Amino acid sequence: MNEVKVPTYVEMAWPTLQVLEQRGGSASRRELFGDVASIMNLSEEVLEIPHGDRPETEFQYQVGWALTYLQKMGAIENSSRGVWSLTSDGRQLDAETDFKGQFREIAREASKRSRSKGAAPESDPDPLSAGEGDTAGEDAWRGILLGIIQKMPPDAFERLCQHVLRKHGFTEVEVTSRSRDGGIDGVGMLRVGLISFRVVFQCKRYSGMVGSPDINKFQGAMMGKAEKGLFLTTGRFSNPAQDEAVRDGSPAIDLINGEELCQLLKERGLGVKVETETKTIEQVSVDPAFFKQFERG
Repeated sequence: MNEVKVPTYVEMAWPTLQVLEQRGGSASRRELFGDVASIMNLSEEVLEIPHGDRPETEFQYQVGWALTYLQKMGAIENSSRGVWSLTSDGRQLDAETDFKGQFREIAREASKRSRSKGAAPESDPDPLSAGEGDTAGEDAWRGILLGIIQKMPPDAFERLCQHVLRKHGFTEVEVTSRSRDGGIDGVGMLRVGLISFRVVFQCKRYSGMVGSPDINKFQGAMMGKAEKGLFLTTGRFSNPAQDEAVRDGSPAIDLINGEELCQLLKERGLGVKVETETKTIEQVSVDPAFFKQFERG
């Protein structure tokens, strides 16, 4: 039987640039994941291969490294809101570009800088053997953060989600899971201009996949109770789950996966500290102590 393999991040470099170009020059991480998988015609089997014991898939790990190296070579830049954009240099590249050679040179220069400072070489993998190592990369903070959150007690995670929603403009946010309200973990109000919406939310500390049955159950629970639903997870949503969330005739549900939850925490500085190294490079660290407060109720 043939072994199923995920393309390396070197192989994903050009498809990543294609996605950004096709989307008008910028895209979110979720959009990049979906479109790169589509361009490369990757199967669900390939997309669901885990990356060791970390909460991300091998596919997400490789896309993350493609973004890191493309950023280092000046082809793309990352805004504070998790949107990746093409630069003028990036628009000059094409399918014939020697990404492997350029990435390898970047890794060598990084290693030289580290040695000149008397530090251990940086953890960038060698593009000649991309995908074989277990290096952290500049997006390692997400794996660390998700690892911390997934170890939180369920009620503490619900309180964390409540805090995140408040920091992002929700009011009257209450955790209601103890009332066993049909799978609804909380409720809040969101004002958009002159209109306010009642939103119910569900929080799941999944390390794997949230499927369409979970979405169906939540849709049933929210019937007649709110105009909108919000499903937050530390894991991922299957394609059928994403389709079900926007199906015509069903209650509207917005999905926040683990990657996006990390971004929400980063945007408000909630347990995540960001220091700008250069105009386009950030150094991100996680404060585990921040999350302890939610375990005390």
